[in-house]
Amino acid sequence: MRVLAILLSGRGSNFVSIYNAIGRGEIDAEIGVVISNVEEAKGLEIARGHGIASVSIPHGGMPREEHERLVAQAIDDHAANFVVLAGYMRLLSPWFIGRYRERIVNIHPSLLPAFPGADAQRQAFEHGVKISGCTVHFVDEELDHGPIVAQRAVDISDAKTPEEAAGLILEAEHELYPRALGLLCSREWSIDGRRVTIQPRVTSLDLE
Repeated sequence: MRVLAILLSGRGSNFVSIYNAIGRGEIDAEIGVVISNVEEAKGLEIARGHGIASVSIPHGGMPREEHERLVAQAIDDHAANFVVLAGYMRLLSPWFIGRYRERIVNIHPSLLPAFPGADAQRQAFEHGVKISGCTVHFVDEELDHGPIVAQRAVDISDAKTPEEAAGLILEAEHELYPRALGLLCSREWSIDGRRVTIQPRVTSLDLE
């Protein structure tokens, strides 16, 4: 069974969707720890309510390297196999990314490489696109750039505001992120350049 370290900064809705999927048996993993750089983050409160180890590591007034070393210590203390970013509003340094290379997973609210960076839903809405979506990807040193694990398209053509578009995309995130983590935790996978290949599930019938 894999162990996940969840990093978040706010309400933790994607964390909740992952937690619920684990409870349904859709992800062969457990959440070892939830870490936030925001002491009052709603996600931490939810984690404590479920009896999950939770750690608050505020970054204010602290050098980035010192803060990230504390985060890394919390991750390592719980022997996490994957670092799962669930609304973690901090750019990660090359040092941190290198330490957990091909183990940091993020979800971005657009069909990358379109609309990287902050406020992607508003970017898509203002650009007038009809189809946007979300992307689960490994994290590398470039912003919203790492190898793509999974994507889901979302029709936002009827959205009247950026907030409405964001709501539609968030619903898809709550479905896609657990599914992608379920694949990474239960299948053999490899990364060749920018391409992530996930092997088909092997059953007892396949071995006969």
